[in-house]
Amino acid sequence: MAARRVGRLISRRGPIMSDSLQPFSKPPQSARQWAMFCHLSAFAGLMFPFGNLLGPLIIWQLKKDADPFIDAQGKEALNFQITVAIAATVSMLLVLLVIGFALVGIGAAVLAIIAGIKANDGVDYRYPFTLRLIK
Repeated sequence: MAARRVGRLISRRGPIMSDSLQPFSKPPQSARQWAMFCHLSAFAGLMFPFGNLLGPLIIWQLKKDADPFIDAQGKEALNFQITVAIAATVSMLLVLLVIGFALVGIGAAVLAIIAGIKANDGVDYRYPFTLRLIK
């Protein structure tokens, strides 16, 4: 019964794809670079306390209105860095149980580099295991 209803809805509205739809295109080079900077600015945390959070936050806030790709990747980078901060805090608390604190840092660095490369290629990268706190 539900399949018939869906079939009727599709047939009433016409074909799912039409000639008016634009094919997906890469974001402009400048947007891809700013998205890459959102991800790689997390390395500011190596020099400044909370730099891993402030770097992506500042770039995202300054450039989010310039392009939807920058907005999406900035949110993704910031959500990931918030997740890393939470994981680092939990692992510091559990360090007595020999849970690898260094592993969180290494994983964060590797994933930030991968995300920066993907963003520069125009790929909408999503970090694994990330809490999506900013929508």
